Amino acid sequence: MQPKIMMKKKSISASKASLVLFLCQMISALDVPLDLSQPPTITQQSPKDYIVDPRENIVIQCEAKGKPPPSFSWTRNGTHFDIDKDAQVTMKPNSGTLVINIMNGGKAEAYEGVYQCTARNERGAAISNNIVIRPSRSPLWTKEKLEPNQVREGDSLVLHCRPPVGLPPPIIFWMDNAFQRLPQSERVSQGLNGDLYFSNVQPEDTREDYICYARFNHTQTIQQKQPISVKVFSMDSLNDTIAANLSDTDIYGARPVTERQPVLLTPTGSTSTKVELRGNVLLLECIAAGLPTPVIRWIKEGGELPANRTFFENFKKTLKIIDVSEADSGNYKCIARNTLGSAHHVISVTVKAAPYWITAPRNLVLSPGEDGTLICRANGNPKPSISWLANGVPIAIAPEDPSRKVDGDTIIFSQVQERSSAVYQCNASNEYGYLLANAFVNVLAEPPRILTPANKLYQVIADSPALLDCAYFGSPKPEIEWFKGVKGSILRGSEYIFHDNGTLEIPVAQKDSTGAYTCVARNKLGKIQNEVQLEIKDPTVIIKQPEYKVIQRYGQVSFECIIKHDSTLLPTVIWLKDNDELPDDERFLVGKDNLTIMNVTDKDDGTYTCIVNTTLDSVSASAVLTVVARPNPPFDLELTGQLERSVELSWIPGDENNSPITNFVIEYEDGLHEPGVWHYQTEVPGTQTTVQLKLSPYVNYSFRVIAVNEIGRSQPSEPSEQYLTKSANPDENPSNVQGIGSEPDNLVITWESLKGFQSNGPGLQYKVSWRQKDVDDEWTSVIVANVSKYIVSGTPTFVPYEIKVQALNDLGYAPEPSEVIGHSGEDLPMVAPGNVQVHVINSTLAKVHWDPVPLKTVRGHLQGYKVYYWKVQSLSRRSRRHVEKKILTFRGNKTFGMLPGLEPYSTYKLNVRVANGKGEGPASPDKVFRTPEGVPSSPSFLKITNPTLDSLTLEWGSPTHPNGVLTSYILKFQPINNTHELGPLVEIRIPANESSLILKNLNYSTRYKFYFNAQTSVGSGNQITEEAVTIMDEAMASRQVDIATQGWFIGLMCAVALLILILLIVCFIRRNKGGKYPVKEKEDAHADPEIQPMKEDDGTFGEYRLFSFVSSAPF
Repeated sequence: MQPKIMMKKKSISASKASLVLFLCQMISALDVPLDLSQPPTITQQSPKDYIVDPRENIVIQCEAKGKPPPSFSWTRNGTHFDIDKDAQVTMKPNSGTLVINIMNGGKAEAYEGVYQCTARNERGAAISNNIVIRPSRSPLWTKEKLEPNQVREGDSLVLHCRPPVGLPPPIIFWMDNAFQRLPQSERVSQGLNGDLYFSNVQPEDTREDYICYARFNHTQTIQQKQPISVKVFSMDSLNDTIAANLSDTDIYGARPVTERQPVLLTPTGSTSTKVELRGNVLLLECIAAGLPTPVIRWIKEGGELPANRTFFENFKKTLKIIDVSEADSGNYKCIARNTLGSAHHVISVTVKAAPYWITAPRNLVLSPGEDGTLICRANGNPKPSISWLANGVPIAIAPEDPSRKVDGDTIIFSQVQERSSAVYQCNASNEYGYLLANAFVNVLAEPPRILTPANKLYQVIADSPALLDCAYFGSPKPEIEWFKGVKGSILRGSEYIFHDNGTLEIPVAQKDSTGAYTCVARNKLGKIQNEVQLEIKDPTVIIKQPEYKVIQRYGQVSFECIIKHDSTLLPTVIWLKDNDELPDDERFLVGKDNLTIMNVTDKDDGTYTCIVNTTLDSVSASAVLTVVARPNPPFDLELTGQLERSVELSWIPGDENNSPITNFVIEYEDGLHEPGVWHYQTEVPGTQTTVQLKLSPYVNYSFRVIAVNEIGRSQPSEPSEQYLTKSANPDENPSNVQGIGSEPDNLVITWESLKGFQSNGPGLQYKVSWRQKDVDDEWTSVIVANVSKYIVSGTPTFVPYEIKVQALNDLGYAPEPSEVIGHSGEDLPMVAPGNVQVHVINSTLAKVHWDPVPLKTVRGHLQGYKVYYWKVQSLSRRSRRHVEKKILTFRGNKTFGMLPGLEPYSTYKLNVRVANGKGEGPASPDKVFRTPEGVPSSPSFLKITNPTLDSLTLEWGSPTHPNGVLTSYILKFQPINNTHELGPLVEIRIPANESSLILKNLNYSTRYKFYFNAQTSVGSGNQITEEAVTIMDEAMASRQVDIATQGWFIGLMCAVALLILILLIVCFIRRNKGGKYPVKEKEDAHADPEIQPMKEDDGTFGEYRLFSFVSSAPF
C-alpha cells in the first residue's frame, strides 16, 4: 500500500511525492524477502549516550531481523556480559533487548558502563553501537554562608549561582520566595552559566530573596540555593549614613551616582576562543556593566552573520547560530556601547566536526559468480580514520575470503560464492566521535519475483505524475520492462521514466493514460510478469475561495469554500483555525460550502483554512480574519520629573485590537477644586507613550489616558498617582471684563471668574479699580471676594470709565491687568430727529430722510433710528379698517431709509425716533404722504351662464385690490375646435361700472375660451380665464342620432377608433424618445398669446419677485 499512500499526498507537492515514493521503493527493492536466507540486520538500538533515571528499570534496546532468526549476545566494557549470572538482568524473548531490574533492589550505579549487542545467525553477525549507560544525577547544593551584598546605586553586581554538577546539566532560573520569576531586562539578565548580572543596580533592586533554582529534568526535581540578599544604597541615604560617622570634609568627598562607560563582565579580557561541533548550536555571550545601561551589538570580522540561522537572545547579549558548519569559523566581535563610550571583545570560533557520512555502506545481494563493492566514506574535522570489521571481528584477523579485497574505504568482491555471505562493519572515528554502520553481503541464486500485488489499481489526478510500482527481487538482479495493454509494445521514450527499483513514472498523466500496464521481470533463472491498472481522475478545485475579512468585535462573518471535483470521488471538507481544529463552540456554524462565525470575539482572530480531501488529492485555501475593536485602555501610568510647573507622564499602551492606535488623549482631574470632573489636557500621536505636561500651581492633579483608533476610544486608564503642585501668585487676571450701567446713575462691573486651578493658591480675591475717562481722577479700588460683579453707585449718566480687575490670593497679586472702557448707565434720548422728508419713488416704495440728533442728547449707545409708518386710508375704497403700525429700524447713525411694501393709491403717515440701549426717544411730528395708482389685481371672479345656440352671459366681480381708479375691463375670447386648435381672437372693452355682459352671434355647439382683466390709468392687471360651450341645434341633434344608428357610421367610427389607437401608440413611442407629445401641444395651444415672459427688473430690491397666478374653472 506504500505507493497509494504517497499518491494521496501528491497534490501537496507532486515532485516531492515522486521522490519520496522512489526512495521508499528503492529501499524495499534491496530488502530480501523474509522467506529467504539473509544475514542479521540491526533494526533498533538505544542511543550511544544513554542517561537513565536511577529510580526506574534500565531498558537497553537491541532488535534485529534475519533468516534464520538471529541470536543475541552482549559485551560490557569490552568483555562478554553473561546475563544468566545476574538475577537483575533479563533479555526479552525473540529479542536482544536487556531489562535491568532497578525497582526491585538493583542499583543503577552498578550498571554504568559501555554495552554492545551482537546479533548472529549462520550467515553472519551484526553489532550495535557502543551504548554508554550513565544514571542521571541531581545532587544537592553544598551548604555555604552567603554574605549580604551591599552595593552603591549605579555600580555593577554579579550574583553567582554555581549549581551542583548534575547529569545531564540542570536548567537554571532565578525566582523569589513567592516562586515568581525575577524580571529581566537589558539592565538585569541571566548569563549562560546561570549567574545573574546587573549592569548597574538601582534602589528597586533591593530585596532579600534572590534565589537560584536548578531543575533536573531527568529526575523531575528542582534544587534551590539559599536566598541572596542585596541592599542598594542610594546617594541620599549613603550621605546620611556617612554624615553620622564622618566629618564635613569626608561628606563633601562622597561622590554622587556617576555615569560610566561600558566594561565587560563576561567574557573577561579582550579575546577568547570557542570550539563548537558541526551541526550544533553556537552560543556566544557578552554582558557589560555601565551607566547608562550599555547596548550590545554583534559583528563577524571579515564576513556577515549567516542569514536565516542567526538569532539574538537575552536582550541581544547572546548570539545564537543554529546548525553551524566549518564556514561559520572566524572571529566574532561583541561591542557594548552607551553614551560615554564602548568596550568590545573578540571571540575566535573554530568549528570542528565529528564524523559524518558521505557514503554509508549498503547491503549487497549477489548471485554466485557476481562482483560487487562496499563503500564507506565519511568526513569530519579532523578527518576520521576508517576501519573494517567482518561479523564483528577486525577484518585483519577475520577468516580469509579469497573473493574479498580491502582497499582503504572500499571492499571489492570478485566471483563471490555462497560462503562469501557475511556482515561487514565500517567504523569512522576521530577525537569528537565515531560512526558505525552494518552492511551485509548475501549470496543467493533466485529467479525473479514481483512483490507488487497482481491487478493493483492506481488512481491518479490528471496532470500529476503516475507512479506504477513493480517491486521485485531476484538474484542476479532482474531486468524490468513495461508494456501497455495486453498486446502492447514495450514502453520507451521521453514521456516515461524508468526507475531502478522497477517503478514506471508517467510525469504528466492524461486521460488517455488510463488502461492496463504490464511489468516483466527476467534474469537468467527465469521470467515473471504482473499487470496493474491505471485510472485518471479530474482534480479537485476550490472555485470560490475564502477571502480576507475584517470584522468588528461581536459582529458576524462568513467564509465561502465552493468546490468542483471528480464525480467518482467523495470529497470531505474540513475547516481549520490556525492549522488546528475549530474551537468546540456553538458560534461556529459549518455549512455545506461556508463557515459562519457568530458574535465574533478577539479569540476568533486568525487564519481559517478550508481543506478539501478526496482519496487521491487534497486542496486547501486560507483567509485571514482580523477582529478589530476599540483599543484596550493604557496601563501602568507613571509620573516622573516632577517640577513646579511640569511633569512627565508615561504609560504602556493596551492591546490595539488589530486597529493601530492613532492618538492618545490625556485628561486630568483636579481633586482639590473639582473632584470627580475630568478635563481635556492634551493629546499625542499613537506612537508616543510619554508626554511633558504643563501644570498650574495649587492643583491636586490626577491623570488618565485614553487610546483612540479608527474604531473608537478606549475606556480611560486607571488614574495616575496624585500630584499636588505648590501654591503661587495668580498667573492671569479675569477675562471678559465689562462695565455697563444698569441704571442712569450706576456702573456695573462684571468679569469671568478664574477657575479653581487658575487661582494658583488659596484665598482667591479680586481688586476692582475704576476712574472716569478723560478726567484727571485717581483710581478708586476695592477688594472683593471670589465673585464676578461689583456695582459702583452715584455715577453721572452715560460717562466712560476706565476699568481693570486684578486677581490676588494669599501669596500675592497677578500681573498688572489691562484696562477696558465701560460706561455708566444710559437714559432715554432727549430729542427727536428733525427735518423729516419723504420721497415717493413708486406705488409701493418710498424713501425717508431725517437729520441726526446731537450725540450728547442720545444719553447712551446709539442703537439707530426707528421709522414708524402706517396706512391711513385707501383712496380707491371707502371702507376703514384697524390701523397697523409698522416699524423699520436703521442701525447706526444713518439718516435715510427705504420703505418697501406700500399699497398703491393710499395715504400713509410716519414719524422717526432715535434709540439707545435704554429705549427710544420722542417721536418726530407725523409726516403724511400718498402713493400713486398701480395696476389692479385680477377680477375677483368670472362666471359664464345661460348658454343658448348663439349666446353666453358673462358675470364678474371687481378686483379685490383696485390699486387706483378702474377705467375699464378687457374681454378677449376665441373658439376652440374638436382638435383643440384656436380660432381668431376677439377683444371687447367694457366700461368699469359694468358687472355683466351678454355675448351674441356666437356659433352653436362651439367651445370658447375667455380671458378677462381690469385696467387703471397705469395699466392692465392680471387676467383670469374660463371656457364655455354654446348648445346644439335640436334638428342637428336628431340627425346625428339618426346617423348614429346607421351601420356605415358605426363601421366608420370603429375605423376612426382603430386609427386613434395607432396614433396613441406612435405618440407613446415618440414620448419615450423625448419628442413633443400632444398634451404639450394642447397646453401650448391654450396659452394666452399676449402673455410674454417677464424680464427681472434690476432694481433696488433685487430679492423681490412678482408672480402671476392664473386659475381655470372646470366646464
